[in-house]
Amino acid sequence: MSSPLPAGPVFRLSRPDWLASPKVLRTEVLAGLVVALALIPEAISFSIIAGVDPAVGLFASFTMAVVISVVGGRKAMISAATGAIALVIAPLNHEHGFGYLVAAVILAGVFQVVLGALGVARLMRFVPRSVMVGFVNALAILIFMAQVPELRDVPWAVYPLVLGGLALMVFFPKVTTVVPAPLVSIVVLTVITVGAAIAVPTVGDKGELPSSLPVPGLPDVPFTLDTLATIAPYAFAMALVGLMESLMTAKLVDDITDTHSGKTRESVGQGVANIVTGFFGGMGGCAMIGQTMINVRVSGARTRLSTFLAGAFLMVLCIVFGPVVSDIPMAALVAVMIMVSVATFDWHSVAPKTVRRMPAGEMIVMLVTVACVVATHNLAIGVVVGCVTAMMIFAKRVAHLANVSGVVDPDGNQVVYAVTGELFFASSNDLVHQFNYKDDPDDVVIDLSGAHIWDASSVAALDAVENKYAQRGKKVTITGLNEPSADMHDRLAGRLTGSH
Repeated sequence: MSSPLPAGPVFRLSRPDWLASPKVLRTEVLAGLVVALALIPEAISFSIIAGVDPAVGLFASFTMAVVISVVGGRKAMISAATGAIALVIAPLNHEHGFGYLVAAVILAGVFQVVLGALGVARLMRFVPRSVMVGFVNALAILIFMAQVPELRDVPWAVYPLVLGGLALMVFFPKVTTVVPAPLVSIVVLTVITVGAAIAVPTVGDKGELPSSLPVPGLPDVPFTLDTLATIAPYAFAMALVGLMESLMTAKLVDDITDTHSGKTRESVGQGVANIVTGFFGGMGGCAMIGQTMINVRVSGARTRLSTFLAGAFLMVLCIVFGPVVSDIPMAALVAVMIMVSVATFDWHSVAPKTVRRMPAGEMIVMLVTVACVVATHNLAIGVVVGCVTAMMIFAKRVAHLANVSGVVDPDGNQVVYAVTGELFFASSNDLVHQFNYKDDPDDVVIDLSGAHIWDASSVAALDAVENKYAQRGKKVTITGLNEPSADMHDRLAGRLTGSH
């Protein structure tokens, strides 16, 4: 009888989550189609901002979406050409030409892979909730503001079309949710405008759609250190802005879907997608927040298939159905984006009941974040300023938690000062002024058992206290240090000024 084969690892291919049911598959396919339709005018607009041909933005949106659907860490998030990236690299294109732009996109992708591998995603834990709420609300305002130009100096028919599109998206889901309401709105408004020959701005007015797929190639630049020095600052700025927007969007989608995503994988994936995009002559990109909201919040997509199909449908629509897509009225897409902005805004954060209960510092941080984003049209700047504001408010709040209370022995020979709270640069500044150097007895004890030393500023403050007492011939004894505080004090005490 033959001996049984030794047990070995069993490899099973997991079933894709988009095959869980026909309903899920239908949702993902239709969501991808809606996003693809919404991507076309946006990509063309961002191409204009960057000063490149519309096909460049469309190619970037195609390659970014397809690649990130495979290598990204956040399911259902849409990455494509974005306005933030266009603003960063536009000066490079204007000053040095398209070849340098493409080279910068590839280098930015390399930077993102390196930053992702180094764990830059872990910095997201330092983004306060108030900054996140401000980010979301500013995003909603920016999405709405981006639609305003489409409503100025246009034929009167645009306005009833937009209102009709909004009405369809509000009431159609009450009839059925089988087909996404935004898709129904786009189709109905297109049929009306084409059938009735209503002259309104269309997608085709934004620019010519490409008629063939992009082909890979190397950037047309000299491969020299001078070229590297020229593109590196733009590439690094693009890498940082792209990662910040992508990680913030991933966190937002996490909250909406109540699921966790791999932020490190997303960071590296964004880099890989930009490298591929650069070699295909695209303008680069990052997570696209408005289209992600269409995909996740409005259409209900939850898997990678919708992201992949958004990119695939984008090229099919441009190359195969270009003439039909060109006839889509901008009013239909404006209505979709207005609906997205309304759904994205955190209305609870500005409700009177919330405002009354929320600490003033939290509201200030949210408002500062919103104001900076709206003023600069740059989400990354707003997030950084919001985080800095939150840190300053936190430091000021914690600074008041350090207290000093002194008790003199009955015999008058010794005074014991109990210091409680967190000692760091903000709280330790006032420490020196809380002792009675002139009238205290010669023996001074500073009890730090209720405190913690966090930085060199606190050690320097304690040195200053000891020096002031020493100048009056009085002895200071510091007691009660916990282990980390004692270690820092032992290493730095008496060594922070040139006189020691």
